[in-house]
Amino acid sequence: MTDPNNFTIQTNSGLYTDMYELVMAEVYFKEKKQDQPVCFDYFFRKNPFAGGYIIFCGLGELLPVLETFHYHSNEIDWLSKQGFNKDFLSWLEAFRFKGTIRSMQEGEVAFPLEPLLEVQGGLAEVQLIETILLNYLNFQSLIATKAARIRYAAGDCYLSEFGLRRAQSLGGISASRAAIAGGFDSTSNMFAAKRYDIPAVGTMAHSYIQSQENELTAFRKFAESEPHNCTLLVDTYNTLKSGIPNAIIVAKEMKEKGQQLKAIRLDSGDLAYLSKKARKQLDDAGLENVEIVVSNQLDEYLIKSLLDQKAPIDSFGVGTSLATGQPDAALDGIYKLSEINGEPKLKLSENIQKVTLPGVKQVYRFTDETDSFVADAIALADEPVPSKMIHPYDIEKSKSLDIKMATPLLHKIMDNGKSLLENNEPADIAQFVKKRLQKLPEEHKRFNNPHIYKVGISEPLHQLRSDLRKKYRM
Repeated sequence: MTDPNNFTIQTNSGLYTDMYELVMAEVYFKEKKQDQPVCFDYFFRKNPFAGGYIIFCGLGELLPVLETFHYHSNEIDWLSKQGFNKDFLSWLEAFRFKGTIRSMQEGEVAFPLEPLLEVQGGLAEVQLIETILLNYLNFQSLIATKAARIRYAAGDCYLSEFGLRRAQSLGGISASRAAIAGGFDSTSNMFAAKRYDIPAVGTMAHSYIQSQENELTAFRKFAESEPHNCTLLVDTYNTLKSGIPNAIIVAKEMKEKGQQLKAIRLDSGDLAYLSKKARKQLDDAGLENVEIVVSNQLDEYLIKSLLDQKAPIDSFGVGTSLATGQPDAALDGIYKLSEINGEPKLKLSENIQKVTLPGVKQVYRFTDETDSFVADAIALADEPVPSKMIHPYDIEKSKSLDIKMATPLLHKIMDNGKSLLENNEPADIAQFVKKRLQKLPEEHKRFNNPHIYKVGISEPLHQLRSDLRKKYRM
C-alpha cells in the first residue's frame, strides 16, 4: 500500500509508533543510556464489557513484526527533516530489536493487574516497541474476549464473523483473526481467510434479489450458480409470505436434482418469531435439513435472548458489535517500566489502584482438586512459589495458597529478538481458549455481575512496593 507521496506503509516500520517514543529514545541516546537493561510490563486494570476476564490475543502477529521492526532509508530521511539528531539517526538506521520477552500463552484467560507479558532489553529498544505492542495486543485481546463471550452465549451454534465493512479500516483484518481465536468458526473477510487459513463463508445481499425480475427468479438463478453452498436471503420483500415460500419452491426443485438447499437467512425483524415460523414452514415442507441463519446487529446479549426463547437458529453472523468491540471499543492495556539496571521501579499515584508493581515478576495460577481456576498470585521472579497472597489494594485481605497446585504463566517466547513460537494459528489458539475457559468457574463467565476472580500479590512483592512508595514520597 502506498500514500500519494509514494511512501511505503509497512507494519514492521519503525514509524509505526508515537512520536514521544522516538523523542525519548533520542534523549536516552544523547545521555548514553540507550543500552541500560530494563524491564517493562504489559497489563490492564479493568475487564472490558463489564465482564469477568479477558482472552489474551495478538502475540502471534506481534512477534514476527518485532523480528523485522526497523527504519527504512526513506524513513530516516524523513526523520532527519523532523529535526532528529544525525548521530541518533545513524544508530536508528542500524536498529533491530534484540530484547527478550516472557509472556502468557496466546489465548490465556487473564485478569486485571497481572503482567500478561514482560519485555527485557536495552532502554531505548524496549521503549521504541511500546506503541506497536499495545496496538496489537490491546485490540486483538478486546476482540477475542468479545468473541469468547458470544461463543459462550451461542453454545454449539455456528458463528461467523461479518465485521469487515464496519471495522476501523485495516483493523478488520486483525479482528477476523481474533474472532476465530475467541471461538468463531468462520469469517466473511476473504483477505483474512487467506492470510490466516480461516474458513470463508458468504451468502447474498438484498441487492442481488432486487437486481432480478422477481424474488423467485433471483433464488432460482442463485441456486443454479451455487448449488453446493446455497443460502437464500428471505427478507427482501416479505419474509413469511414470499421469502420463505419462494425458498421452499427452490429447495424442492434442487432436491429433485439431487441437490440440497443449505440454509435460509434472516436479516431483519423479530428474529425469534420469524425463525420459529420459518422452521415450521420448512419442516411442513419436508425440509428439516435446511438450516436457519440469522444476522442483523447481533451481540452476546441478543444471541442469549434468542436462544433463551428457544429460537430454532443454527447459525449466527455477527458483525459490527464484534469487529469494533462494542460497547467498550478499547482495552486499557498499559506498558510500564518495572526495573532499570537491576533496580525495581514503580509509578506512584494518589490512587493505590494506579500504583504499579515493581521488579521482574512471575504470575502463578492456582487450581483446586477439580483443576478449576481458583486464584492468581503475582510474585517476584526470584522468590519461591508463594503460599500466601495479599489483596493488591487492601492489606487486611489475604488468602492461603497450596503451592502444589501452582503453575507459572509467564514463559520465554522471544530471545535476542527471535521468536520462539512454533505454531500460533487462530484455530490452535481457539482450542486453547476453549480448554482454559472450561477451567474458569461459571460465576466468572456470566454477563450480569460476574464474580471477581481473585488476583493477589506475594508478601515480598507487597513489601517491596511499600518500601518504594515510602522512598519516593520522601
